[in-house]
Amino acid sequence: MDLYQAVILALIQGLTEFLPVSSSAHLILPSQVLGWPDQGAAFDVAVHLGTLTAVVAYFIADIRRVVTGFFSGVQQRQMNADVQLGVNIIIATIPAVIIGGLFNHFIEENLRSSFVIACTTIIFGLLLWASEKQGSLNKEEHHLTWRLALVIGLAQAIALIPGTSRSGITMTAALFLGFSRTMSARFSMLLSIPIILAAGSLETFKLIKSTGPVQWDLMGIGIAVSAISAFLCIHLFMKWLERIGMLPFVIYRMLLGVTLFAVVGLN
Repeated sequence: MDLYQAVILALIQGLTEFLPVSSSAHLILPSQVLGWPDQGAAFDVAVHLGTLTAVVAYFIADIRRVVTGFFSGVQQRQMNADVQLGVNIIIATIPAVIIGGLFNHFIEENLRSSFVIACTTIIFGLLLWASEKQGSLNKEEHHLTWRLALVIGLAQAIALIPGTSRSGITMTAALFLGFSRTMSARFSMLLSIPIILAAGSLETFKLIKSTGPVQWDLMGIGIAVSAISAFLCIHLFMKWLERIGMLPFVIYRMLLGVTLFAVVGLN
């Protein structure tokens, strides 16, 4: 992997990690469509660290409030909004961790193909569109119970299939449950923190076991580019979400899916 490819892949990771379009699908495509070499575990760690840095920096006030409120609630032995949100994030994270641990190898071996990505891109794009049409879009954070958080968490586990989009499927589930666009996006992004941390830790473990050389300069570039692009992407997405809705992303997914089917057909 050269400098140009590193910058492009880091941009792809940063711009797609938190949008409902699937970052994993976009990172797979360069190798399958353009013939680029696999970026390797080290670079995966770098771009995940970059996006984790971005989402933590953007939501630092919320994270601080949840952490301090959680410990305060535990000490006082009473449930408050911050404790509830922290508990809901934990509950919603559990399904993906369990299912990922059980089926990650099978998914890696059998589902990382352009055909699967094309199918999931279209199918879950249509579900995203339906969720915005069918949901009441009027529930906010205080309406989020542990049962609803678990439903969103089960949906998140489906995102282990490439092309689904972790942020897309969690927003879809939240919208179907009646939550507002802003609340759905905010909870999805807060929910990404433990998941990205877990994925990054897994890739770090693979990196430690690997005996291959590590391109530290490209890793540094990957961290910086993915962090900056992800932060800007989150800012603009949250700012414009209520105005533009999910339709632009649905249209993008349809076009991407059709393009992928054409590529698969040609190959």
